[in-house]
This record gives sequence, structure tokens and C-alpha cells, in this order.
Amino acid sequence: MGTGELRIALLGPLDVRVDGEDRTPTAPRLLPLLAVLATRPGRPVQVDALVTELWPEHAPHDVRRTLRTYVHHLRRGLAPARVLTSSCGYALELEPARVDVFAYRSLHQRGVELMARRDHPGAARAFRDALDLWSGPPLSGVRCGPALSAYALHLLDQQRVTRGLRIEAEIAGGLHRELIGTLRSLTEANPLDEGLHGQLIRVLGRCGRRSDAVESYRGLRARLLDELGVEPSDELQSLHRSLLAR
Repeated sequence: MGTGELRIALLGPLDVRVDGEDRTPTAPRLLPLLAVLATRPGRPVQVDALVTELWPEHAPHDVRRTLRTYVHHLRRGLAPARVLTSSCGYALELEPARVDVFAYRSLHQRGVELMARRDHPGAARAFRDALDLWSGPPLSGVRCGPALSAYALHLLDQQRVTRGLRIEAEIAGGLHRELIGTLRSLTEANPLDEGLHGQLIRVLGRCGRRSDAVESYRGLRARLLDELGVEPSDELQSLHRSLLAR
């Protein structure tokens, strides 16, 4: 079958391409098996960890033999040399850069480094390129066990951080009016996210829309008190006071 270029996407529906051809497994158990291996390319995953992920509640009687069968089918789809057997488990022979998660993290780190150098336009581009790798909720369509479920949540947290840093870079680059519509949509979708609300309040204030900024703060404060019983963060309260003092 050959050993063409293999690429795997986890930032959305799991997608597997060999020389551009779709090789995504269709069997439900093969998807989480491949996903676990793809989260650690080039590193062995222990058999017990794979068993727990594929059968979190009730494993079949001869589970190791069943797992070997799944690995055999996975090899047929990817190419035999791709999935290696080690003394403790199985490993996917693949450079991390060919898995979109690792490409995303590399771009995110590039953005952080450019931010530190105060290259805000360059940082914003790097963060946008990182976010463009996402095509939906991570690992959608995969029956995730405990490890993959936690991994997907961690990726969503990373995505929120990247998005926040991208907006910070754009604010630092002077894109205030251009961000108002985006931030309004994001705060509507995330009504309790104080970070996003703080960014919206700041860009409104910098655009001279002080009353809108104050109203946005008051709306957030009312929701926080009503739903969580807490006041906004000290940073947001300080931002509010500075708006009132102008």
C-alpha cells in the first residue's frame, strides 16, 4: 500500500489523509484508537491505557487479542510501517508536525514570542493562523473515553487562550473599532467570560463610546451576581472606575 505522506487532524472531526486521500477509519473503535496514538506521535502508548480508553466500562474477555485485531485493521488503512509494536504497547510512527494539534501549538508559541517582542501585527497573524487550523469541536465524531475527553477539554481551553491573545495583539496594534462586532458576538456566545467582556469594554472606551462600555460592564455584573453570586474581577472593577472618572 506504500508509505505516502500521512497527516492527521484532531482539531475538529478526526480526519486522516495519506497523500491527500481520505483514509479516515469508519469503524467506531478504530477512531479512538487512532486518536490516542495521534496525541503522542512517535511515543508508545501502553496497552492498559488503550484498553481503558476503548472500553472504559466493560472490556471484552480476550481484550488484548481484540486490541491486536484493531491495530491490524488500522495498519491496513495507514500502511503497516505506521503503527509500531513496542514492548509495552503501540506507537504511531509520525512526525508531530503532521498532526494539526502540534502545528497549532507551534503557531501559538510563535505568537507568544512575537508578542514579547512587541511585534503585535506579526503576533496577531500567528494566532490567526493557529486558530484557522480548527474546523470544529476537537475530536468530534469520536467516541471518547476518559483520556480523550480530558484531552478535548484541554484543547478547548487552549483555543480560548489563543483567541484571547489574538484579540490582545489586535488591540495593541490599534484595531479598536474593527474588533467591536467580533467581541459583541463572542460575549453574546460566552455571557460569563470576563476576559472577553473586559476586552469589549476596553475597545468601546478607546473608541470614545464610554456609555456603551459602562453599560456592557453593568450587564456583565448583573449576570454574574444573578447566576454565580459574585462580583466582577478586580481588574474589571478598576476598568469600570476609570471609565466613570473620565
